[in-house]
Amino acid sequence: MFYLLKFCAGVALLLFGMRFMREGLENAAKQRMRQALATLTKTPLIGFLTGTVMTALVQSSTAITVITIGFVNAGVINFSQAVGIVLGTNVGTCITAQMISFSLEDISLPAIGLGSLMMVWSRRPAVRYLGQSIVGFGVVFLGIGTMSDSLEPLKNSPTFIQLLGQVSTNTLLGVLAGTLFTALIHSSATTTGVVIALSRQGLIDLPTAIAIIFGSNIGTCITGVMAAIGTPPGARQVAAAHVLLNVIGVIIFLPFIGPFANLVGATASTLPRQIANAHTLFNAISSLAVLPFSRQFANLVRRIIPEHRC
Repeated sequence: MFYLLKFCAGVALLLFGMRFMREGLENAAKQRMRQALATLTKTPLIGFLTGTVMTALVQSSTAITVITIGFVNAGVINFSQAVGIVLGTNVGTCITAQMISFSLEDISLPAIGLGSLMMVWSRRPAVRYLGQSIVGFGVVFLGIGTMSDSLEPLKNSPTFIQLLGQVSTNTLLGVLAGTLFTALIHSSATTTGVVIALSRQGLIDLPTAIAIIFGSNIGTCITGVMAAIGTPPGARQVAAAHVLLNVIGVIIFLPFIGPFANLVGATASTLPRQIANAHTLFNAISSLAVLPFSRQFANLVRRIIPEHRC
């Protein structure tokens, strides 16, 4: 029971840290971010680059997707402009996974201390927001360290090992687990953090981790779908495009998860880094493959959700 509570505490710290860091970064660049999303979307490529950079800055593809849905709903941009942003958010979110994969637990408390001092002592809003993001950064790695420590006793748990064995022999179970967990907590980054914590204790192999990461990409769409409920067709099309992009990507990659794991295994020497690289490759390939056909992709979404009901 103690280790279960410790694991839950680690997940809570990771969730809080990601949210606190995101809010600090978003507040620091809120006005410029909104202006960029509203103006730098003239072509799919520019929209893609804008979505990538903004998501990397805010550390949340969900936040940028929801803002984009709001802009389409308000008539600031149209759906065709939003497609490029959606493709970019999938690439920009890889920065978070890459960051989490490094072992930075030793600097978590100094980061929290430094950020707290910046928040308390500075009178400049920009410095306080930066301090907030640094505190969130520290809390993220404090949470990962807490989760990793709590999972160590599971190495000797026959029940848990048997459960992971079932997931490892059925990739669909891994995808389903990643989808449900991410939809429940509304954070694919937290799912990635849990998977990386499992990998550090040797409780999960690379193919199983990749299957769960695939599922997290689908589960992260739930927030955008919820934000689009009751909105005009254009806003719902943005949410649908996000879902369709990730679902199609998973369907295409899933049959080749073994070769893909072998490819990713050659990119790094440690399992956490391999998991982060798998996340990056999957999202980058999925988005870049669709980018040249963004117009056709937009037309497909329009067929699914028409502009006007008959």
